[in-house]
Amino acid sequence: MAESPIVHIVGARPQFVKAAVVLAAAPRPERNVLVHTGQHYDASMSAVFFEELAIPAPHHHLGVGSGPHGAQTGAMLAAIEQVLLASSPGVVVVYGDTNSTVAGALAASKLGWRVAHVEAGLRSYDRSMPEEINRVVADHLADALLCPTARAVEQLAREGLTRGVTDTGDVMLDVARQQAARARELTPVGRHLAGAPTTPAPAPLDALPPEAARPGAYALATIHRAANTDDPSRLRALVSALGRLPLPVLFPVHPRTRKAMERAGIEPSPSVACVDPVGYLAFAALLEGAGLVLTDSGGVQKEAYFAGRRCITLRDRTEWPETLEGAWNTLVGDDPEALVSAVRSAAPTTAPRIDQFGDGRAAHRTAALVDALA
Repeated sequence: MAESPIVHIVGARPQFVKAAVVLAAAPRPERNVLVHTGQHYDASMSAVFFEELAIPAPHHHLGVGSGPHGAQTGAMLAAIEQVLLASSPGVVVVYGDTNSTVAGALAASKLGWRVAHVEAGLRSYDRSMPEEINRVVADHLADALLCPTARAVEQLAREGLTRGVTDTGDVMLDVARQQAARARELTPVGRHLAGAPTTPAPAPLDALPPEAARPGAYALATIHRAANTDDPSRLRALVSALGRLPLPVLFPVHPRTRKAMERAGIEPSPSVACVDPVGYLAFAALLEGAGLVLTDSGGVQKEAYFAGRRCITLRDRTEWPETLEGAWNTLVGDDPEALVSAVRSAAPTTAPRIDQFGDGRAAHRTAALVDALA
């Protein structure tokens, strides 16, 4: 009798990174199937992550692409359903909080597949964020809730979810530790930051003035959430505030953000260097060299914390409250004055408490639990 399949659903770049370490730790790789919904389809948002992290080519690429939440999620649901119907039921593994996550969990649950949710239990307690709705739905459908922190376990318990809950630790800490040396030494950006010669010169840092392209001499910014990009006045205020900071800003611009800036006619200050998105390793190297991080991304908040870089978060709430401890992360919403003030505030005086996120072996625990569930 054939073994039950384990189908991993991914569609966005944070999910590619998480799936990379879980798949690498799989006890029986042959039973694992990778499905790419196509939610992120731009090469800089998708293919480069597969290449850098040696992720196996997807068994199925659904090519759904972008679109309104309902249309995108519906298209994913229909396409994932067809993939699952082609084999006997097993386990579907979903990651994080995107439309790919909720579509995978819904399709699996309705067809009698077991669901494992990696990064379960996160809550911002802000239902205006589509990601919050996605993670709540996925958690309440999941048979295995694989939590990155003890706080996530406690938050699930408050919702009555205790069965199948495990604190595995955070798979992103695994990635950060495994890839740190590669980011510093193997990418052009990393070698540049280490003072080694590079050929060709690292394009992202070349966008900065020579005196700013040094470790600690620039801020690194990302903006991509709909709440910040879909309101032209809000986006204009945030981009304008970046130009008022005491450091030059390196700004890898998400495709959606670039289109929104073009539609609204937003021109950044000369001190804000807009560059194309970069892969995981290049971004990790840029983060390593940054003096400060500004972001509305949940994952980048945490990556900054792991790297010991102070973060200013362009949101009112976060699903990673652990990062707020010791002033390593500060929430400023869309208030430009609060952003500028936070950047000028004193640096943290205590080290980040990385142990809250596990011991760097979360992927092995996750892969073993998923394999047992199948």
